[in-house]
Amino acid sequence: MNLTYAYPRSRFEPTILVDLNAKAERERLSRAALKGFFKLAAAWKLRDEDARELLGGISNSAYYEWKKKPERTLEVDCITRVSYLLGIYKALHILYGDQLADEWVSLPNSNLLFGGRSPLVYLLSGGLPAMQIVRQLLDARRGGL
Repeated sequence: MNLTYAYPRSRFEPTILVDLNAKAERERLSRAALKGFFKLAAAWKLRDEDARELLGGISNSAYYEWKKKPERTLEVDCITRVSYLLGIYKALHILYGDQLADEWVSLPNSNLLFGGRSPLVYLLSGGLPAMQIVRQLLDARRGGL
């Protein structure tokens, strides 16, 4: 007797993950990621020093070169950072009007997570883990939590 077990059908479809370790995938995504990041930096009115830190602490010369010529392949860390930041940007624009969405990162925030500081200060001091946490916070708010 051959028994076959199957999970019940559901509406949940798992996300197919992009293998960022594959150089071809990073090559495919990097130019758009950088263009999106520089538009986000302009919308958020980021100082160049802050933008460089959000990208992982890149040098002045690298930052201006990337800005001038975004045709390059980013490393996994950098493309992950940009992905979180663009997700934060998108969530803010879903939750708030355009003006507040773009100002939100610079405004003092009374949420326990930020402790009266701006989300930008939190992101700059916490790096990649902070980006993930802010993204989760905003996604939860989008979901009504």
